[in-house]
Amino acid sequence: MTASLIVGLSGLSLTADERRFYRDVQPAGMILFRRNVFDRAQFARLVDETRAAVGRKDFLVLIDQEGGRVQRLKPPIARALPPAAAFADLYAEDPEEAKEAAFAVARLTADELRNFGITMNCAPVADIPVEGAHEIISDRAYGRAVSQVVALAQAVAEGYLAGGVVPVVKHIPGHGRAQADSHLSLPVVTTPHRILSATDFAPFKALAGLPSAMTAHVVYSDIDADNPASTSAIVTKDIIRGEIGFDNLLMSDDLSMKALSGPMRARAEAVIAAGSDIALHCNGDLDEMRAAAEGVPPLSARAAERFAAACACIERSEPYDKERALQLLADVLDQQTPIV
Repeated sequence: MTASLIVGLSGLSLTADERRFYRDVQPAGMILFRRNVFDRAQFARLVDETRAAVGRKDFLVLIDQEGGRVQRLKPPIARALPPAAAFADLYAEDPEEAKEAAFAVARLTADELRNFGITMNCAPVADIPVEGAHEIISDRAYGRAVSQVVALAQAVAEGYLAGGVVPVVKHIPGHGRAQADSHLSLPVVTTPHRILSATDFAPFKALAGLPSAMTAHVVYSDIDADNPASTSAIVTKDIIRGEIGFDNLLMSDDLSMKALSGPMRARAEAVIAAGSDIALHCNGDLDEMRAAAEGVPPLSARAAERFAAACACIERSEPYDKERALQLLADVLDQQTPIV
């Protein structure tokens, strides 16, 4: 049976112990990082060998290929991609062209990812940063207005879906107001619920029909002062599943981030108990992966339905004007302000 878990790999090749782990545990998917990439042939082989170890067709292969500073596959392995902020800048001048470009670049990216066997991209980011927030989101955001973020994130998601790649909208219910990087510590947001509903939560409510989402390791003290969203049954049930209305595949952010504390098994147990369908573990540490696997059950009946619905998106492959898409990508890249 499929475990409620997505895990990584330690390096450039599948070790014998990792092969046994994937075969025995049967995780829902794997996630890939820069540490797993040397060249195109090696990377494709790593994906193929891991998929073979699992031996199931319904196995998701994930990556973070947002563009800008969050892009695991870089030239010459894959095309350079602009950050979300580049589309936000274009939107200020021409909203329709910005949406067209966002869709086109995502559609191009979907083709590249599928060439490596990657079927799920942890994007788009629908967080809305505010003044004084930590820079972890910053240029990963599509703007600061709800309507703009929704328009561009929706276009990006549709571009991935048109190419048979499942988008994972993040970080539900919103990471933009956090004043700390959840990779390093636990952010606490004290903003009242009513304000969060009109701002941070609003893009996710508009995007609730997307097939997958990733939770935030952020405490919203006016809703649950004791637990981050990812391990909070209150936030998951009342906000994510309730107020926002997201009823599709829900995964946690990375269990190995320092925003969480306690043994790895307990972290995995906590996100599943809170109501996520899948626990995500990213750092490739096999001992931690084993501990996380001990803390998760097989996919529940409802989680299995959501998982199957996400996997069904992979069957899509809609035609598009590749030359136009390449030109739009070049135009957006050319308009970026050089970093000095």
